[in-house]
Amino acid sequence: MTIIERFLNYTKFDTQSAEESQTVPSTAKQLVFAKYLKEELEREGLCDVEMDEKGYIYATLPANATGHDVPTIGFISHYDTSPDSSGADIKPRIVKDYDGGDIVLSDGIVLSPTKFPELKGHVGCDLIVTDGHTLLGADDKAGIAEIVEAMCYLRDHPEVKHGKIRVAFNPDEEIGMGAHHFDVERFACRWAYTMDGGDVGELEYENFNAASAKIALRGISVHPGYAKDKMVNANRLAAEFAAMLPADETPESTEGYQGFYHLIGMQTSTEQGKMSYIIRDHDRQRFEERKAFIMACAERMNEKYGQGTVTAQVSDQYYNMREKIEPDNMHVVDLVLEAMRQVGVEPKVKPIRGGTDGAQLSFKGLPCPNIFAGGINFHGPFEYVPIQSMEKAMQVVVKICELTAQKCSD
Repeated sequence: MTIIERFLNYTKFDTQSAEESQTVPSTAKQLVFAKYLKEELEREGLCDVEMDEKGYIYATLPANATGHDVPTIGFISHYDTSPDSSGADIKPRIVKDYDGGDIVLSDGIVLSPTKFPELKGHVGCDLIVTDGHTLLGADDKAGIAEIVEAMCYLRDHPEVKHGKIRVAFNPDEEIGMGAHHFDVERFACRWAYTMDGGDVGELEYENFNAASAKIALRGISVHPGYAKDKMVNANRLAAEFAAMLPADETPESTEGYQGFYHLIGMQTSTEQGKMSYIIRDHDRQRFEERKAFIMACAERMNEKYGQGTVTAQVSDQYYNMREKIEPDNMHVVDLVLEAMRQVGVEPKVKPIRGGTDGAQLSFKGLPCPNIFAGGINFHGPFEYVPIQSMEKAMQVVVKICELTAQKCSD
């Protein structure tokens, strides 16, 4: 089976996760794919293949390097797809030797370099695209295909010496829960990598610090004809609260290391309301200041309208993995940089404007940078992945395994 066949086969499974679910995994359909994936790993000859009751899959490629102590390293990808766009009945197709023009996905739906200029960087590549009605699932089934294909390559090429390699695949990354039930002790690696990045060459070992903020608004409903000095309109409270936050510190106004407040949902009536925010910043001190500012805004509203009018609850979600990588584990990053260059990939080290399972795993004691999987335009119908990018990602995995063994034998 080729890496292309493997990936296309994976897209047949609907593995969309669900934000509001209380189960693990969040959707039962994820387990259907997980069971298939477990059986595939067994068929491909990996050892110690196991899946726990929550759908976390672990497996081993035994070492073939002898005579020295090579550390056990791991590779991780998630198999759920985003709740933002349908993952059912995906109809992928391959656009061979992309010519740089518009790609008609279906009637009236066009993947165009005018709207998506990153397409220009893939002229001459073979692109796997959607039919414009679902996401593709390259996030992160491309990563799974690359890892499995790399393990098969190492299995079939014993001349490439490597230590013990662990692989793991998990549910619910897209809803921020992927690492919550990941068993780091069972995985038993010195360090690992998530294959969950974007375009070729991307390497990320720093990400946002992240928190959620839930704002509850309590109004007073009175007949509008008699509301003078009595009504407190929760709709207007919500608008006033939103206006207190900096208008230029939103996702659509920021880039690079700039943080933001993002209003992701709001339900209001005259009598009550709810607002949901996410808070993001790479800098830990600035992150703490943002959380404090949200609380201060709520207090100012209460001073104006009465205590209990606005209640804010802020909860941390994950932190910047740079805190765990940079002090003592930069060799983990250096290995990837060398591996990329040796397989002809120019590294692009950049901060993640988001999160990754690797962030939470790094804080659980498993240093875990994020490597490109090749997909572009995640979470929507314009998602695509160049086949050549997937092949390069697979080569990077193989080379990391080889270099780890070489450096430990020096």
